Amino acid sequence: AAAVGRANELGALVQCWDKRTSGMSHISKRLEVASRTWLVLAKHWPSLGVLCNSSCRTSKTKAWYRLEPEPKMAPIQTGVRVRKGEISILRDPGVVVVEKLTREELVELLVSNVVYKKGVLVAISKPQGLLVTGRQDELTLMSLLPNLCQQLGFSEPLHVVKAAPKESSGLALLSTCHKTTKHVEEFFALCRRKKKPVATYCAVTVGVPDPPEGDIITGLKLQQIGELQLVVPVKDPSHGSLERKEVKKTMSRYRVLDANEGCALVQLQPMTAFQSQLLVHATLKLCPVLGDHVYSARVGKVLGEPIFMPVETAQPRTQARHYVQSFQESTDFWRAFIYFWCS
Repeated sequence: AAAVGRANELGALVQCWDKRTSGMSHISKRLEVASRTWLVLAKHWPSLGVLCNSSCRTSKTKAWYRLEPEPKMAPIQTGVRVRKGEISILRDPGVVVVEKLTREELVELLVSNVVYKKGVLVAISKPQGLLVTGRQDELTLMSLLPNLCQQLGFSEPLHVVKAAPKESSGLALLSTCHKTTKHVEEFFALCRRKKKPVATYCAVTVGVPDPPEGDIITGLKLQQIGELQLVVPVKDPSHGSLERKEVKKTMSRYRVLDANEGCALVQLQPMTAFQSQLLVHATLKLCPVLGDHVYSARVGKVLGEPIFMPVETAQPRTQARHYVQSFQESTDFWRAFIYFWCS
């Protein structure tokens, strides 16, 4: 009621000024906008009218947007069980978590994920998080090949022809014939020389790339940042750094297949091969891949607009928490701005 009364007073003042002065139309328009804004704010925050009409405002007076109860976000702690009926996407992402599987369970999963088997070739849908090669004590695709060979009924040992990296799910092409493998590798090399894509990926991105189709061309290099060795983009690599192979010139093609509510389904085709190339290229379009907890922190938000953060300060973090923090910072700014304007 107080906010409505304040709006009526402003409306009456506008009418009075319009009758008395004809050269102050710009002031009347601004007051009219102010009165409408006041009604909108009072509708969402009823305490606005109460505080702004108070005659005893001091430096200790609590801001009007703080009078409304704010939901408290409980931090996610490791080792805490989720209550029955509750779902946490960070604890239960709804996809296979390789780290939680035993060797036998992982072999059984890969056998059930066979999508092609003919002659000496077999293609398996590899889950995200599974290394292709690694240390002897690590659970990798290479270490599981003897078990897969036995389960799939091959008499000759299997070896990896081509496989999706750890960061992504995708096909792993295996073979028992080295001659066939050589032909496949020659075909891949020929495609690269002719600048034809040898693999196609699909990813959901946070944000819609603009333009919806194009090429991402930049230099990439490995750089030690803190305790981690991360891939860093190099905008204009020098000729010497390319010759010394300190930086590699990379290229990826992308095309937006569909978009809705700030997210997009994007087709990605790497024209070169470099560690985490697609993930880093997606951040350069300010549209990190959903589920990327390493490089997505390089895309921040200021006043709701995405910006590229310095790679030295954008440390890997859980993607969900990163965007909640960015949203909270943006929300606090606008709350303070509206409070200052209404004061």
